Amino acid sequence: MTKSYTYRIIIEPDGDSYHGYVPALRGCHTFGSSIAKVQELIKDAMNIYLESLIEDKLPIPSDNSLESFQTISLPHPLSYA
Repeated sequence: MTKSYTYRIIIEPDGDSYHGYVPALRGCHTFGSSIAKVQELIKDAMNIYLESLIEDKLPIPSDNSLESFQTISLPHPLSYA
């Protein structure tokens, strides 16, 4: 029997590469040269992470996070006193 788990993944530019992580899985991070590479590597990292939790008989976290965006309007050009 298989069970599916869905997690939010964040991928951010980091110099000439990209950093990807899963906020709900503490410590589950990876780096890659492209977004596609990070997506591939983070999937592997998530599998290893979750398999280790199962092996250690630890609970598998759920992703209960909420993602939201906030727009801030500022006068342009910015003037600094």
